[in-house]
Amino acid sequence: MIAAATSSRTDATDEERSTLDRIIEWRTKHISDNQFVLLLSFVVGILAAFAAYILHWLISQIQTLLVSGFSVTSSNWLFLVFPVIGIWLTTLFIKYVVKDNISHGITRVLYAISTNRSRLKPHNCWSSVIASAITIGFGGSVGAEAPIVLTGSAIGSRLGQIFNLDNKTLMLLVGCGATAAIAGIFKAPIAGLVFTLEVLMLDMTMASLLPIMISSVTAACFSYLFTGASPMFNFHMADVWELDRIPAVILLGIFCGFLSLYFMRVMTWCESGYGKLARHPYAKLAVGGVALSSLIFFFPSLYGEGYNALRVFIEGTTTADWDTVMNGSMFAGNDNLLLLYVGMVMLTKVFATSSTNGAGGCGGTFAPSLFIGGFGGFFFARFWNMYHLGVYIPERNFTLYGMAAVMAAVMHAPLTGIFLIAELTGGYSLFIPLIIVAISAYLTISIFEQHSIYAIRLAREGKLITHHTDRSVLTLMNLDDLIDKDYTAVQPDMEMGDLVHAISRSRTSYIPVLDDAGHLLGEIDITKIRHVIFRTELYHRFRVSQLMTKPAAVLHESDDANSVMKRFDATGAQMLPVLDADDCLKGYITRTHVYGTYRQIVADMSEE
Repeated sequence: MIAAATSSRTDATDEERSTLDRIIEWRTKHISDNQFVLLLSFVVGILAAFAAYILHWLISQIQTLLVSGFSVTSSNWLFLVFPVIGIWLTTLFIKYVVKDNISHGITRVLYAISTNRSRLKPHNCWSSVIASAITIGFGGSVGAEAPIVLTGSAIGSRLGQIFNLDNKTLMLLVGCGATAAIAGIFKAPIAGLVFTLEVLMLDMTMASLLPIMISSVTAACFSYLFTGASPMFNFHMADVWELDRIPAVILLGIFCGFLSLYFMRVMTWCESGYGKLARHPYAKLAVGGVALSSLIFFFPSLYGEGYNALRVFIEGTTTADWDTVMNGSMFAGNDNLLLLYVGMVMLTKVFATSSTNGAGGCGGTFAPSLFIGGFGGFFFARFWNMYHLGVYIPERNFTLYGMAAVMAAVMHAPLTGIFLIAELTGGYSLFIPLIIVAISAYLTISIFEQHSIYAIRLAREGKLITHHTDRSVLTLMNLDDLIDKDYTAVQPDMEMGDLVHAISRSRTSYIPVLDDAGHLLGEIDITKIRHVIFRTELYHRFRVSQLMTKPAAVLHESDDANSVMKRFDATGAQMLPVLDADDCLKGYITRTHVYGTYRQIVADMSEE
């Protein structure tokens, strides 16, 4: 019966493969590659918008079930319990169902583009949606955007892999998925487009820009269909932009630049601390869970993504409206403590976010950056007006400016910050102050940090693709593809006569000398022993250990293409050995192969 079942499954698999092959064959005959990519970009837009809707619906349902009946005038002790339960459930889901690391969604997309040729795993199409819904629904202080970007990118990657598309097209479909995710979750098609350009750092041509735009507008339209046409925030322009507010906007940009620097540095420090507990999952859950739940207990605004708290500042017009942000905390009813509460929430959000992810939750830093920026903008404007530091500045407008500024600085994406806030609120008349504040914040943080919060991890490892063509080409080169693993090895105690026979079988001018464990001891350079290999009377006199020399340099499989190129330039060698993690010989890389591959990738990138 088992054999029959196995045979049945194999037949079904073969039948499915045969059907797919027929579809691919029909597509190849009737639909051009460019047309097919446009069609796939449309499908990616639909699926990404649907995934975004499902994720937000799940979060909303869980939060409604858990906290809808909480008191708004006093603290709620269940805030000490729910976040820990949510992170624990997420950890179990990832460990026993997903069985893979799905944290840092946008960073994983960047990593896939930079090193894996845009091949994301199939489970990324759904695993992040479920994991982040549990984490955020139970109170995890992270964002849903990074998981959705990973989901959308994985959908694009998976469709490309199913139809056996090349790496360049796969990268384009990953960009379509990321664009559609942002456009769908925020109903912001322009922000989705510039997000891909700025954050994912894909070099776009006119041929690749069209699919990106199709995915973006498709996702936005379907989000309108799912949730209605109204923007995320009900913002009405009550205070018209005036030139005398420029100094305040510039100062806010500088303030948000330093606030963003604080966010990135503290986030990195906390990640490092939780990383040391990686081998002790329950200790990590205990430390992170207690830190998160305690912060949420004192500051309920930290519960979940935080968009409801931002809505208080953006849609509210009076102090009474703004005071509602303190509901459910020990600060409730004390309007004189509003500024203190906002400042403390602004500074502790980064600890809540890092504790959520550090304890084992799943979520991103997209929403936290908007949250910190919004609270920072309100704090700045409220402080400015309370102490009469200049002309009156509207608090809700500056809440939006702060959101754009921190996003521009943390992500190193000023255009994304500008267009996202404009599309989130319909406040297109705020373009001038949004541009000023985004530039000010970006220039401030760029003095201290060269990379975005998503790219900084990869940049430190030399795995980040950029707009710099030469660096991008080196990043796209896969070292494993360059290694020639077909070599003839000899041992150090072998006589020269046996060495000559080995040379006759070798295809290269270098013969590696290995010990019994496969470790590289040296190499035989045929060009250096030509004066003796034809003297048969010496065949029993010399051994390999007497003829071998040290290689000019040694490469490791963990090296990137940039370091390999530098090693060849520094040594002038034509061939270098590559060692694996155990220092055993893996193969050889030749200079001609490296430079030939480099030229081919440059040619591919130059094609429209």
